[in-house]
Amino acid sequence: MRKWMPLLAVCLGTFMLLIDVTIVSVALPQMTDSLDTSFSALQWVVDVYVLVLAALLMALGSLSDLAGDRRVYLAGLTVFALSSLACGLATSSEALIAARGVQGLGAAAMFATNTALIARNYEGRDRGIAFGMWGAVNGAAAAAGPILGGILTEHLNWRWIFLVNLPVAAVALYIGARFLAGSETRTDRRVDLPGTLGFTLVATLLIFALIRAGEDGWGAGNTLALFGGSALALVVFLLVERGRRDPMLDLGLMRTPSFATLMAGAVIFSAAAFANLVFVSVWAQSVLGFSPVKAGLILMPFSGVSFLAAGLGGRFLANVPPQYPIGGGLLLIGGGSFLEMFVSGTSGWTGLLAGFLVAGVGVGIASPILASAALAAAPPDRAGMAGGAANTFRQLGFALGIPAVGTILSGAVAAKLTDSKLFADADAAAELVTGGQSGAVLGALPAQSRAAARRVVEDAYAAGLDRVFLLGGLVAVVAGALVLLLVRGAATPASGGDRPGAPGVKASEEGVPAV
Repeated sequence: MRKWMPLLAVCLGTFMLLIDVTIVSVALPQMTDSLDTSFSALQWVVDVYVLVLAALLMALGSLSDLAGDRRVYLAGLTVFALSSLACGLATSSEALIAARGVQGLGAAAMFATNTALIARNYEGRDRGIAFGMWGAVNGAAAAAGPILGGILTEHLNWRWIFLVNLPVAAVALYIGARFLAGSETRTDRRVDLPGTLGFTLVATLLIFALIRAGEDGWGAGNTLALFGGSALALVVFLLVERGRRDPMLDLGLMRTPSFATLMAGAVIFSAAAFANLVFVSVWAQSVLGFSPVKAGLILMPFSGVSFLAAGLGGRFLANVPPQYPIGGGLLLIGGGSFLEMFVSGTSGWTGLLAGFLVAGVGVGIASPILASAALAAAPPDRAGMAGGAANTFRQLGFALGIPAVGTILSGAVAAKLTDSKLFADADAAAELVTGGQSGAVLGALPAQSRAAARRVVEDAYAAGLDRVFLLGGLVAVVAGALVLLLVRGAATPASGGDRPGAPGVKASEEGVPAV
């Protein structure tokens, strides 16, 4: 049992930080009422956490290469616990959003170091098992968030979705401080602050652009200016990184087809598999009339299958080249998204069941391999950077996916409401419906038209979800095909090699590690 204590410490932190990505989804309607604010404002409760998490992952991965991954991980746990307390005590939306940003900082420190810590604490077959269990926790946590959030919100209140982190963090800190082995402190490198600021600016402007596209339209001046600013910031970021001695992201790795495709696959993986879950939960509560607990429970098939598939995948896919489980997983996520298109205005949540099961298998087999394959693309002393890069692009996919899904969904809902001619301001009504305020929209209508309007709202939300699932399926299938074509590797890195930072590394002829 003592042998698995390091894994337990890492998995507890991973579970908390990932579950906090989605745990707030079912609580947003209650938080809106409690804090007397709008749903669009509280969307930042989700977005700011994921944005900070994604923006700082690679920088904190680099910091862990200097200060030691164990130190950075334990410091992140401490920050995460204290900011969770601040979230639970927040009395305004502004205070909650600020505390969530700090929570994202703690989560980034944990997430940037967890794969390197697993690789450092385990070797051989144990390493494959450890990565498999860590992947299972990844798959389960992302989907279990709404379930736990529903239970805590319905039977206690929304504040407990944050306060519950405190005892878990205390246990993880104790076990980690006692059992985790970490890397040594180094003084020959520096954290890439210009790169960190540049990457954060790129991601922030892009997320703002997607949000504004949903509110003002894709061709609006504000939207185009934000997209243009993000593109310009990206060019500056790339130029800065090229001239850095110790860049946050090694652009040499990005020039290898395998690594670059893995990073693109990581973005699509999270966007296609998880971004829609927030709005599925809103649909279940606002349109189907489910309680928070029941809205969370409809995701149980997805969560359970992804957990089982990840556990079995880590064990039985240890000698399979990484392009097959990752590419195949993305194809399954795409196929599951297509199956989820069976939902309609008259169907219940079971219309999503087949798609959840298929997509869950895809998430389970791809998730642990993505992390270990990225580690294999970097030398041991850059394990923090490689692990941080993989997790950064995954979280960036979720951060970008939420506003993108919201924009697509709101546009489809607005079109249906406009066609019905029952709503004076269809665009405003669509924004409220998308944000879970269907009851308020219907309550503002004359009593004699509410029944017809309810049917329109049900059909409109289902049509919006169908469009989201269609586009998500298409991008996942394309990404899966590209991974199968471009990623190359002799074996899944989680089981190979004995070097703590980069198991299974194979050097390319140019001297750059190849997957």
